[in-house]
Amino acid sequence: MATTIKVSEALRDRINRDAKERGVTAAALIEGLLDGYERRRRMEAFGRAVRSADPSYWDETAAWDVALDDGGDAR
Repeated sequence: MATTIKVSEALRDRINRDAKERGVTAAALIEGLLDGYERRRRMEAFGRAVRSADPSYWDETAAWDVALDDGGDAR
């Protein structure tokens, strides 16, 4: 199902220009841009979670590395 969204003429022209350059529809361009934006937000959230992990998490990770003998460094 298609719908209409209101955007300025300048934005509409930018979307259409960039879509044409990439050889995709305006909808596909917007979807790809939104997918990329959402992925960056998920990765940023993941990074914050990893940076805020307490030392016991890293100790457990290191213990699993030894148990699994994968030779990886937990940090």
